[in-house]
Amino acid sequence: MASVEIRGLRKSYGSTDVIKNVSIEVEDGQFVVLVGPSGCGKSTLLRMIAGLETISGGEVCIGGNVVNAVPPKERDIAMVFQNYALYPHMTVAENMGFSLKLKKVPKAEIRAKVERAADILGLTPLLERRPKQLSGGQRQRVAMGRAIVRDPQVFLFDEPLSNLDAKLRVQMRTEIKALHQRLGTTTIYVTHDQIEALTMADKIVLLNDGNVEQMGPPLELYDRPANRFVASFIGSPAMNFFSGTIEDGKFRTRSGVLLPLAAMPDAAPGQPLTYGVRPEHFRLDPEGVSVDVAVIEPAGSETQLFGKLGEDDVVGVFRERLSARPGERIAMSPIPEAVHIFDGQTGQRL
Repeated sequence: MASVEIRGLRKSYGSTDVIKNVSIEVEDGQFVVLVGPSGCGKSTLLRMIAGLETISGGEVCIGGNVVNAVPPKERDIAMVFQNYALYPHMTVAENMGFSLKLKKVPKAEIRAKVERAADILGLTPLLERRPKQLSGGQRQRVAMGRAIVRDPQVFLFDEPLSNLDAKLRVQMRTEIKALHQRLGTTTIYVTHDQIEALTMADKIVLLNDGNVEQMGPPLELYDRPANRFVASFIGSPAMNFFSGTIEDGKFRTRSGVLLPLAAMPDAAPGQPLTYGVRPEHFRLDPEGVSVDVAVIEPAGSETQLFGKLGEDDVVGVFRERLSARPGERIAMSPIPEAVHIFDGQTGQRL
């Protein structure tokens, strides 16, 4: 196992900067998730750590050693891709042990490592099957087993669950997290799914347009987003935003709706601001603001409400069963202590 340190990393294709002066520290044994929208540079960054992309500037250190000029096969890392890339003519056991065979590792040692990995991943009954006889989740476990047998310093995962259905994704992310807890190997995991990031990570690194917007523990990004982009990306359904200004101790939206504040933000009178509140931080309140109901979505343990607050779209999530119907009005209030205020121009949280 080893720590990974990224110092001022840059990647350019001609005049286009894809990664812009990124610095990240991954502690030994930590599970770090790189997350962000498509095109933000997360997979490129992972490939630079693996040595599959050249570095335009900065350093990648693994175990305290700069590896910029070290070939991928000598970095002591193992990578699991979105595409399983299994050899169709080989059995599960042969696929898992193939990299060791190329290194001329003794057969008995290969067999022992394959059996250990198969036991960890629940693949022991499948060792003699071929990939076409496996489900998508089983193939992904074989790809993970192929990485485990190498006993690397660092695991790199590049969107490994994207090809799986929703139910299997939930199962596999639990298995991957349990695997990390069992092995304790330093892991860097790329995904565009913020739910995967929240549920799996020790630390999240949120990227946007080649820059790090915020990094830290999952709940820190959820509870204290650094800016409007982080607030909008982390959380599902997404945070509600209302543009307006402070007036007489309350927030007045563009359409004149007054919303409560727990404390006055450090903002000049009349300064354009954005009021942010997560859907689950609304409560039903007869004295609250009036919302025109557009859609009610019962989801078993909760109910989602979509409507209009003045001229603005609003989403609320409630544990209560709602009797309101589309076209009716309902009164609800944001919880003042859970409200976020952002600068209307820079988007930074105040």
